[in-house]
Amino acid sequence: MISFLNEYGSELLFKTWEQFYTSALALLFGIAVAVPAGILLTRTSKTAKIVIGIAGMLQTIPSLALLALMIPLFGIGKLPAIIALFIYSLLPILRNTYIGMEKVSPQLKDSVKGMGMTRMQSIRHVEVPIAMPIIMAGIRLSAVYVISWATLASYIGGGGLGDLIFNGLNLFQPDLIIGGTIPVAIMAILVDFVLGKLEKSLAPVTQRK
Repeated sequence: MISFLNEYGSELLFKTWEQFYTSALALLFGIAVAVPAGILLTRTSKTAKIVIGIAGMLQTIPSLALLALMIPLFGIGKLPAIIALFIYSLLPILRNTYIGMEKVSPQLKDSVKGMGMTRMQSIRHVEVPIAMPIIMAGIRLSAVYVISWATLASYIGGGGLGDLIFNGLNLFQPDLIIGGTIPVAIMAILVDFVLGKLEKSLAPVTQRK
């Protein structure tokens, strides 16, 4: 272990940062698109099934195939990797946002409307806070997916811990495979833990435990 860290320590740190950076950007873009889209879909229920179905179809595309499809469009490097991971992040966030918003009581919406709140005020101050635990569950799921799938970005020059894993496979060096795999698992667990704490802090007081 010590000899591995002495030889690959600096590279391991850099690849871990690359993995986190790529995953975080893809997830942030996914949140920025999927959360507003999920809220909007609750106002157009007929369109919701179509959009969520399309997002589901995109997620069924094998990850390596999707990464390969990015090359003719965006070349190789981090950009196509981030775009592919962004596409994979959409469905859990979009679906959970839609479900969470749909579960808000219609009576509560009517009460808020009777208090004189506009639709946007109702969404911002009442509906989204109530739906937040379900929305955050989708974000947590997407985060774990994205961090795991980001290892495959190495195939198209996206860097990250996948470089160590695939170099280990090509060179028959188990220490490189293990050295790349363990940080991915730790990163996924830590990110899920942090997002879980954030989920609790964002939940309405009546829903906190």
